[in-house]
Amino acid sequence: MSDFQLIHQYIPKSSIDLVEFLLQKYKFKLRIKNKRKTKHGDFRLLKNGKYQITINNDINKYRFLITLIHEIAHLKTHLENKGKIRQIKPHGVEWKLNFQHLMLPFLKPEIFPNEILSILANYLRNPKASTDSDVKLSWILMQQDTPTDVDYIFEMRLHQKFKYNNRIFVRGNKRRTRYECTEITTKKVYLFHQNAEVTKIND
Repeated sequence: MSDFQLIHQYIPKSSIDLVEFLLQKYKFKLRIKNKRKTKHGDFRLLKNGKYQITINNDINKYRFLITLIHEIAHLKTHLENKGKIRQIKPHGVEWKLNFQHLMLPFLKPEIFPNEILSILANYLRNPKASTDSDVKLSWILMQQDTPTDVDYIFEMRLHQKFKYNNRIFVRGNKRRTRYECTEITTKKVYLFHQNAEVTKIND
């Protein structure tokens, strides 16, 4: 199956022509990966000199599209700055401008629902390294996921116990967009993003 055929099942139907144009313009190998907890996708230069972009297979079509354009922006930045790529920050001004430029044609209601569109447009004014860093965008994209039995940190009451990565924590006080949570066995305090997925433990 070609990358053109592969991509169709993962992105909004109305974005297919725009995405195929980018696949033709920026030559890279697309690989679909199983869920990775630390990232939704990545871009890399392979030893053979070719480029590869990977995207997780467990994310909804809107997050998939945003992640894909995020990674193509890395590729575009690399191509434009080959001689000085080490002097450029991975998510610095060059990448931000390329990401904004590449995303602009996709910012229309035929591709993104209105509730995502306004938040996404605001995020793109100064895009961060990950959509998860933007609380509002992260949350609205989560609403498009297939329903599961997971809970979120912000739904936990103070001192509520929950399980995360097979460890048990107690929810503590909130610090802006993060919560102080204490691991039961070690008594160590960790900061959890307010949209972190956990499993509530009923008292």
